[in-house]
Amino acid sequence: MDVAPSDRTRVRRMPKRGAYDRAAIDAILDAGLLCHVGYVVEGQPYVTPTAHWRDGDYVYWHGSSASRMLRTLVGGVEVCVTVSMLDGLVLARSGFHHSMNYRAVMALGRAELVEGDHKLHALKMFSDRLVPGRWETLRPPTTQELKATTILRLELTEASAKIRTGQPVDDDEDYALPVWAGVLPLSVIAGAPIPDPRLAPGTPLPANIAQFTPEGVT
Repeated sequence: MDVAPSDRTRVRRMPKRGAYDRAAIDAILDAGLLCHVGYVVEGQPYVTPTAHWRDGDYVYWHGSSASRMLRTLVGGVEVCVTVSMLDGLVLARSGFHHSMNYRAVMALGRAELVEGDHKLHALKMFSDRLVPGRWETLRPPTTQELKATTILRLELTEASAKIRTGQPVDDDEDYALPVWAGVLPLSVIAGAPIPDPRLAPGTPLPANIAQFTPEGVT
């Protein structure tokens, strides 16, 4: 299902980079691990970084029940959630035409509080999204831990993506200049797992974490 662009989410600067199909929006949300949540409290704007995950038509995030962000948003304040992925530096023949290759999503609306059995399910989704199968290896959360955790979700009814790919676009007369131009790719790569010094003796590295170990590193 595509998302109809609204006046608030329509990409106006470089509109050809805008994307409104759910496949593009979902792919960016699923690729990122960190979102930024923007909101206003008594005229003061705030932007809070936090982990996020998606399930169907909703993007979720969680945090301490005592946090200003979550206490504010539970009250029905409008929210702006953004996720950005930096894919490369675009190096042109002039400083003016330097750019970045990126994928970004912006979603607007009012967040909903997640409660009851759905809350526990949402926490499982979050753990398994970080490392598939992680939830089943953990001790269950306590009543106090659940009480201290708030989960919110935002329906993806008003959202858009903006994507930049490809090489630099220079002025025609600059292409003959002996200046190197092109793309420097960037990506996030997992390193070798570092065990907690207080790991219980004999605890093995589970396969679902070992899979992130770079090839050739043990």
